[in-house]
Amino acid sequence: MKYAKLGRTGLVVSRICLGTMTFGGEGGIWKFIGRQQQDEADVLVRTAFEAGVNFFDTADVYSAGVSERMLGQAIRNTSLPRDEIVVATKVFGRVSSVVAEDATDAEKAEGERREKHARNISGLSRKHIFDGVDASLERLGLDYIDLYQVHGTDPLTPIEETVEALDAVVRSGKVRYVGLCNMPAWLIMKAIAYAERRGLCRFESCQMYYSIAGRDLEREIVPLANDQQLAILPWSPLAGGFLSGKFSRDGAGPNDARRTVFDFPPVDKDRGFDIIDAMRPMADQRGVSVAQLSLAWLLHQPHVTSVIIGARTLEQLTDNLASVNVAYSQDELAKLNDISALVPEYPGWMVDRQGMDRRGSVS
Repeated sequence: MKYAKLGRTGLVVSRICLGTMTFGGEGGIWKFIGRQQQDEADVLVRTAFEAGVNFFDTADVYSAGVSERMLGQAIRNTSLPRDEIVVATKVFGRVSSVVAEDATDAEKAEGERREKHARNISGLSRKHIFDGVDASLERLGLDYIDLYQVHGTDPLTPIEETVEALDAVVRSGKVRYVGLCNMPAWLIMKAIAYAERRGLCRFESCQMYYSIAGRDLEREIVPLANDQQLAILPWSPLAGGFLSGKFSRDGAGPNDARRTVFDFPPVDKDRGFDIIDAMRPMADQRGVSVAQLSLAWLLHQPHVTSVIIGARTLEQLTDNLASVNVAYSQDELAKLNDISALVPEYPGWMVDRQGMDRRGSVS
């Protein structure tokens, strides 16, 4: 395993992070993503740790809190040393309004009641963040959270209130560092500027969708992250399984694959298959999977700190972990970068054009 600093902090994390969205499979979309039970979760957590992974990611909304409970239990069941691991979770969505399929009538009725009155059980208000961190700590069975991440953008709550609330939970000792997910660049910068102006704890990481088939992050977020020393933690690095190499242009693929029943995140499939076609001979030459090469491409990007992987089986986990050992040649990287390149977009193409003569003016 290889390691990197989390942005500008002194926290060291493995280049591979084990995501636990597949733990539980309770209700809604979660049943399509994974249904690992506790014994399976224990094996995945232990296997990842023994391979050098010290970074584990979950969220309060995953399977209505079940993922947090299972990760915490797995840490205890496998006797992972708390001071050697980094545990990340998230706050934003409604947790209590998600009802399991096998819930009792009383539980379903309570879920419906909560949904009707769900004014303050989501979002990034001070109230919800304070309530959320306590609920996550209880489910995880931990004394503190290493990385507490806002899971989205709240259109109702001023970002200043969110930053102040996150600073408060850090100062309380319940959280060590704070990060963000799925936020536009302008709002990230506004939050950082406010935190620095007020002397508050600021965001240290961005957990965002990023894959070789979805490089939109490079337009605004990557330049911002480089400038502000934010760690980039890609989620869905295999584009929801599309980059596993198990699908073909005619639509054929495994019936039990997540992408078959939950077609997310959006992918330009024609361009995606062009990328996969270019990777197949590289994979065959090395005797590795297309999935490994897809993960390795991200690990070769200098702005990526740690790649969040999820696994339904021990075989998938083992295959994904091996991506840290894949080395691309410069020619191979150039070929893949060219095939997967973003379509030029304004003002980016104008910035490049107007700055052309300035870039080479200082040697």
